[in-house]
Parts: sequence; structure tokens; C-alpha cells
Amino acid sequence: MARTPPGAVSAQDLDGHRPQLLKYAMLQLRNHAQAEDAVQETLYAALRGAESFAGGSSVRTWLIGILKHKIVDIIRKASREKSLEEYESSTADMDPLFLLDGHHADRPADWGNPEETLSRQRFFEVLERCMESLPKATAQAFAMREVMGLETSEICAAMKITTSNCWVLLFRARMRLRECLERNWIGAGGR
Repeated sequence: MARTPPGAVSAQDLDGHRPQLLKYAMLQLRNHAQAEDAVQETLYAALRGAESFAGGSSVRTWLIGILKHKIVDIIRKASREKSLEEYESSTADMDPLFLLDGHHADRPADWGNPEETLSRQRFFEVLERCMESLPKATAQAFAMREVMGLETSEICAAMKITTSNCWVLLFRARMRLRECLERNWIGAGGR
């Protein structure tokens, strides 16, 4: 039986991370076929570079780092095929959230102790459902910024949008997520 050299990872080790990678890719791409492709390309790239894995981080962290680049490539390719009109341009759905003077129509709910809330698994389940309810471009921009940690310029380049459009998408994502979390987590007695 061949042994895996220290620092290297085997194909079986890599394949064991597939479910978590697929879940991460689905959250970003919201398309099962694209997510599968991204995960497959990630595992292939990792397998090709397995001997160079130094072990300075966990295998999953290393794989997610590769996956982030694959996801950005897919978003970049899809953005080349879209026109800017396909991105949300209407603000009508946001109007009820604000008064005429620009203030919030409803005060944000008290979220209690944020650290305690974040530690609860159910919170993340509700957050994931809320993310899935966002329009695709809005969810992608938010996930690229807040989950993947990309800079605005990187998001704009990947999605082929302007900085202003990016900030609008991020703002809408935050507002819709706040509303969804208040309705399905705070208001539902989740904390």
C-alpha cells in the first residue's frame, strides 16, 4: 500500500471534503451544476497540487481557498454573458423600508447579545435560508464581500459592475437579510 508523503493529501482525503465544498459553492453560485463544476475543478486542482500542500493550514481551508478562485472565475464568465440591465435596478421593493426623510420606517429589532446569537447553529440555518431568498446578483455580491472577503474592486471585476452598483447590491443584501432575520429569527423567538 502506497503511503501519502507528509504534507501531501490523498484523493480520498480530498473527496471527503466534497459535501462542505458543495454547500459553500451553492451558497455563492445558487446553481447546482455550476457549484458541482466549481467543486470538481477545485478537487482536480488540489489533486494536481497535493504534493505542494505544506500543511500550514487545514486541508479544508486550503480547498476553500482554491474554491474561492474557481467561484470567482465562474461568476466572471457568467458576467461577461450578461448585460447590466439584468442586475436589479428597481428600488421600489426597498421603498417601504424607509420614511420620506430617509430614516428607517421601523427601528431595527433588538438582537440581544450578538456573540451568543452567532454561536447558535439555528441562526446560521436561518441566515442560509435568507441568503437563498436574495436575488442572485445581490446574494453573489454579498457572499463575495462578507463570506469570501473580496474587496469591492475584485467583486466589480468579477461581476462586471460599477462600484456604485456593487454598493447598491451590498446595501440591498444587508437590508433584506436584516428584514428576513428579524422575521425568521428575532421575531420567531430564535434567540
